Amino acid sequence: MPVKNRFAELHDEITAWRRDLHQHPEILFETHRTSALVAEKLKEFGCDEVVTGVGRTGVVGVIKGRASASGKVIGLRADMDALPIHEATGVEYASKTDGAMHACGHDGHTAMLLGAARYLSETRNFDGTVVVIFQPAEEGGAGGKEMCDDDLMGRWGIQEVYGMHNWPGRPVGSFAIREGAFFAATDQFDIHLTGRGGHAAKPQETVDTTVMASQLVLAMQTIASRNADPVDQVVVSVTAFETSSKAFNVIPHRVHLRGTVRTMSAEMRDLAERRIKELAGGITTAFGGSAEVQYHRGYPVMANHPEQTDFARDVARAVSGNCDEAPLVMGGEDFAFMLEERPGAYILVGNGDTASVHHPEYDFADEAIPAGCSWWAEVVERRMPLAG
Repeated sequence: MPVKNRFAELHDEITAWRRDLHQHPEILFETHRTSALVAEKLKEFGCDEVVTGVGRTGVVGVIKGRASASGKVIGLRADMDALPIHEATGVEYASKTDGAMHACGHDGHTAMLLGAARYLSETRNFDGTVVVIFQPAEEGGAGGKEMCDDDLMGRWGIQEVYGMHNWPGRPVGSFAIREGAFFAATDQFDIHLTGRGGHAAKPQETVDTTVMASQLVLAMQTIASRNADPVDQVVVSVTAFETSSKAFNVIPHRVHLRGTVRTMSAEMRDLAERRIKELAGGITTAFGGSAEVQYHRGYPVMANHPEQTDFARDVARAVSGNCDEAPLVMGGEDFAFMLEERPGAYILVGNGDTASVHHPEYDFADEAIPAGCSWWAEVVERRMPLAG
């Protein structure tokens, strides 16, 4: 089947929801207006249950099908939060909150899942139960973990869970997916190096932390080039180099390095953490200084389950006629926490030739709404078909 006619009819209304959300972005768990709007809409649609405050500010809606003989329960998840970026799109519905914008399309994800929830509440053309999940704090706050820690899966008996993200650079409404590791684990590190500060004219009397730190920044790149299997993926990026003195004539006593590590396997994640600590300790000791390494594990690898990936791909082909193999993505996605608790799959829907996500000129393509809504709805109707 192509895009469902009902979503063509609802397109303008869903677009209006999306643009309202775009004008009022909220960051991390501060999605109070967004969550209230979502809960209000779900109640208007006639959902059988609407619960707020899951994972702090998450919202859950329950829609029961015409029959329940299958006993199946499927979760559909959309993220709601925005980013701390000042918008530069110039559109008439631009953010009204200075320093915050929907630069990743979560406004579109929320609107599309609301559209699917309305359709499913109207038709109930399935045998089982749908749980629509609206999650806060995907952008670094691990809202998915917070919702899972609130017993999201157990409380509503969710057996499978599906997610979707828009993707700039792909044709609008087209789909792409891959089995297994898809989005990277995202870790962070803080390295505090201590030497012996002093006058820049007398370097022989110091233990120069800037030289130590510079050596360490370069050495950490050998994790990818000399420690990792060339066919495995790891990215180590030092993103901040802060010295304890800003004076021209002072060799600083301390240097603070910050950065991120992206990996696609548990083994590589362990290797990267171990080598960062070994390099920091070895290099600073050789120079006569010391290092304290704080390694912070963030989102795990997001891995699609085989059966659910095949199913999600088939649904995408039914909606748009095709579904491509998606690339590996070294960005993180906290839907990973949900896929660790239940089998499921995550798919990309094309956003067209737009600015990339997390860019101040990015905007979600409203033309993708019918395809995204149709995919959500078709996942339910195909996975839990009514008998006869």
